[in-house]
Amino acid sequence: MATSAGVGSGGTLDQDRVQAFLERVITDSGAAVAGLCTSLGDRLGLYTAMAGAGPLTSAQLAARTGLVERYVREWLAAQVAGEYVSYAPDTDTYLLPAEHAAVLADPELPTYAAGFFTAMQALYATEDALMEAFRTGEGVGWEEHGTALFAGTAKFFRPGYAAALVPEWLTALEGVREKLERGARVADVGCGYGYSTTLMARAFPRSRFHGFDFHRPSIEAARGIADEEGLADRVSFEVATAQDYPGEDFDLITFFDCLHDTGDPGGALHHAEEALADGGTCMVVEPNASANAQENAHPIGRALTAASVAVCLPSALAQHGPQALGNHAGEETMREIADEAGLHHWRLAAESPLNRVYAVGR
Repeated sequence: MATSAGVGSGGTLDQDRVQAFLERVITDSGAAVAGLCTSLGDRLGLYTAMAGAGPLTSAQLAARTGLVERYVREWLAAQVAGEYVSYAPDTDTYLLPAEHAAVLADPELPTYAAGFFTAMQALYATEDALMEAFRTGEGVGWEEHGTALFAGTAKFFRPGYAAALVPEWLTALEGVREKLERGARVADVGCGYGYSTTLMARAFPRSRFHGFDFHRPSIEAARGIADEEGLADRVSFEVATAQDYPGEDFDLITFFDCLHDTGDPGGALHHAEEALADGGTCMVVEPNASANAQENAHPIGRALTAASVAVCLPSALAQHGPQALGNHAGEETMREIADEAGLHHWRLAAESPLNRVYAVGR
């Protein structure tokens, strides 16, 4: 019977379990390298070209995209192997099912998820920096990653925000939607490319929105997006941290999937408490992950906790603040931090498979 140095003294390996786990790891390794193909398909417009086009030969798809047929044919083979695309051997044609196109080809749909794969190219590039961080305890700052992380993160979260932010999340905050309709002051902290900011601004033209982020390239991108959408009259973007952004008497202060990335979440919430108008509300949007590791043993929990290892925890540690939470600190921890910051009212207002939305106030 085969043994291993990892087996306890006198123990033996259950070969069926070894084989089952080996198959799982091979499956995961296949998914990891296939992710590169998914990102290429998204960025090169291959999925978009296939969406609604019916069966296509590799030559037809190459012609529609202006790409080299030999590469397109190889890409299609990988897509068939991954069951993203179906193949008809009698006609030598490939088809992207409409249900798959809804996930891979249309950024305007809430089910679009290809942005995650854009971000992955930046994450793999920082593996050596993460190894050093594991040894030293230092962080890997957000700004140390490649542009693909910033663009991919914005691209990944935008569809969900577009689908839920205005019709569901803001509606779930008591009295907030009415304030926004009348005209309110809003601070969007950690706004990144500003998609959350512009979504609110488009829906509530009487309100004024101020996006803040410590990452200058993201702020510059946000300004460009706001200009393109014709929202510059009601939206501004400024480089600032969650602890020092200017302004006061905000009726709404939002944190979209970013509070856990700060090195001082308590300081960020304390600053928000000081900047809120009387009766103002903080909306804290956090990943839907549990502080209990076993409760995250599902596909979304796996993706979230892995992202915490690669991005969230290292980004927080790089800021040398008093707390580095990771993205699965849990509701109880977040509520305690808010309470210490002077925000004593905490309520779960909405929930999705990916996010939990909290209404927080004095």
